[in-house]
Amino acid sequence: MPSDDVDIRKQTQEALERARRAVRAERMAKPDSSGYAQPPTHVSLNDFYAYMPMHMYIFVPSGELWPASSVNSRIVPQVLVGDDGKPVLGDNGEPKTISAGAWLDRNRPVEQMTWAPGQPMIIRDRLILDGGLMEKAGVNCFNLYKPPIIKSGDPAQAGPWLDHAREVFGSDIDHIVQWLAHRVQRPHIKINHALLLGGHPGIGKDTLLGPVKHAVGPWNFAEVTPRHLLGRFNGFAKSVILRVNEARDLGDVDRYAFYDHMKAYTAAPPDVLRVDEKNLREYNVINCCGVIITTNYKADGIYLPADDRRHFVAWSDRKKEEFQPKYWNGLWGWYEREGYGHVAAYLASLDISAFDPKAPPRKTLAFWSIVDASRAPEDAELADVLEELGNPNAVTIPKIASKATGEFEAYLRDRKNRRAIPHRLEKCGYTPVRNDHADDGLWRIGGKRQAVYAKASLSERDRLAAVSEVSDVSGPRSPSIDSPSFIPFTDRGSGRARVEGDSEPLTSLTSLTGKSPVGSRKSGRRCDHCGSAIGALNPWTWPADYPTRTIWLHERCEAPWYGFRGAPEGVP
Repeated sequence: MPSDDVDIRKQTQEALERARRAVRAERMAKPDSSGYAQPPTHVSLNDFYAYMPMHMYIFVPSGELWPASSVNSRIVPQVLVGDDGKPVLGDNGEPKTISAGAWLDRNRPVEQMTWAPGQPMIIRDRLILDGGLMEKAGVNCFNLYKPPIIKSGDPAQAGPWLDHAREVFGSDIDHIVQWLAHRVQRPHIKINHALLLGGHPGIGKDTLLGPVKHAVGPWNFAEVTPRHLLGRFNGFAKSVILRVNEARDLGDVDRYAFYDHMKAYTAAPPDVLRVDEKNLREYNVINCCGVIITTNYKADGIYLPADDRRHFVAWSDRKKEEFQPKYWNGLWGWYEREGYGHVAAYLASLDISAFDPKAPPRKTLAFWSIVDASRAPEDAELADVLEELGNPNAVTIPKIASKATGEFEAYLRDRKNRRAIPHRLEKCGYTPVRNDHADDGLWRIGGKRQAVYAKASLSERDRLAAVSEVSDVSGPRSPSIDSPSFIPFTDRGSGRARVEGDSEPLTSLTSLTGKSPVGSRKSGRRCDHCGSAIGALNPWTWPADYPTRTIWLHERCEAPWYGFRGAPEGVP
């Protein structure tokens, strides 16, 4: 009967589909208890997730993105299954099929990808934003982090590695080993300082870090140069340990830029880093990389200021000649035979309960040596010139250059040094004073826009007042702190303050901002601080004996002008 033929054909198709599923199941790599896939015996659907933002497919073993054409060429079309779990049949009675890419889009989609140690491979119901993880039901985030494959080892047999470490860095190795053990045991927790390991070449800095690389997983250990780190692409942020190799000869500008650029990687916040990899969409990763900087040079290597809290510096005075070739052959031979496993086991079992990853590190003698080496002779010459000028409250670079002589004067006038000079002024206790009413933040002095630097120890009000001290504009001077002094008027209903001092009339800072009042002051008042129209602000009535000492200010401009907010002191 026809109905019997249909039933037999359907049963045959179902049996065939069950056989196909059994074969696929045997070939697919089954995930272990941690959620990470075991190494597959071939490429299968289980090796891919559909990355929906780019409509590409994440190859799980490597984390690389494949286009749909590549996935479809490696994996056969899949039988289309209905909601009841049974194959969907076509008009000819044969099961319908869809491409492997389309099957992944329906069954294994992820809305984001990230790199987050301590999280499962598929982070469910959460997305990672600039501030961290956010709950979002029904979404998946693919975690690119892959845990290390640890060889079995005995912590008690890690002696050769520990002996080498202590031979090179002496007592400083105690902190170094604690830092490294924390990276192995708690890779998801950020250590807020870097290790700076220095010494002569050929003494075994690489040899010290070799087993550590295997302990955290070679794929979680990134090595870059300073030039690479200062570039655009930063895929190295996806690392448990980020090693910056041979920090040297950066030049003054690059040394400061390198130090500033490293702040985001050596400490958190930021808690999340934006990763930019070539030909890929940018994505967020957890900022938990630990930074190790190695260098052979103390004098012309990395720049460190005296108040740095982000670097633990260990320096070795050992020489290459003190180690025989057989020493290295024996140590690396032990690594390959069994040492990697022993060192990994030692770091994984070491007690780190007393190690505080967020505390600033101890400042070693080597730290102060680098700080002293970072002090260029120009710093002392700049301090001498400022002292000759009487250590003024505010100063400009042209003013300093006019007092300098010889090579230092040429240094100040050389445009290529303009970016380094502010750093040197900062070391001498001077900070730039920004003009908030100018787009470029500069002050107009003598008809030219210039940067003004004031003593960092002054308050904001005092810095603004000190700007007038460097003005070489002819005519009356601007108000200062001591003379004339601000005397509040007691009539709140009016709204103008009066200034009392010597007989010299006052000139506003508009000559410095470059925004001078225009038009009649009686018909259209303008603010003496920013130069824009006062508008509907009611002025305070001045006493009759101070008709020439008018100062007009917006409410928002009173704080930077007088150094207080709200109503003047003494107003009821």
